[in-house]
Amino acid sequence: MARKKKRSQALMPGKRERYLQPSILLGLKQKRSYGYQLIQTIQEFGFIEGQAPPGMIYRHLRQLEEDRLVVSEWITEGSGPARRMYALTEEGNEVLTAWIDYMAHQAEKITRFIDRYHLVATAGQSG
Repeated sequence: MARKKKRSQALMPGKRERYLQPSILLGLKQKRSYGYQLIQTIQEFGFIEGQAPPGMIYRHLRQLEEDRLVVSEWITEGSGPARRMYALTEEGNEVLTAWIDYMAHQAEKITRFIDRYHLVATAGQSG
């Protein structure tokens, strides 16, 4: 098992952040969220293994806000410190839709590739 994990890590260097932007956008499409809530939500999507580093998430949130894909406001109600609440903008929703189209296309290509592999592997076993 350790060998298989090591092999998969070698195949996917630097991919940790690849789907972070669409994950954040989808998390905010589901509902407005505080950063910490969003970190928990995007872990459910499976693109980040283990705990998502808060610094990385907040860096992306700041960039998304600069790009006008998300907006935020400080919530000072209740006890405890003020917290920043994030929400998806219409432009963010459009970018998320583009991501979904891209990911669906990638999924089709990956499925064709896997199907071809199984076809070749099966043919190799019978010959």
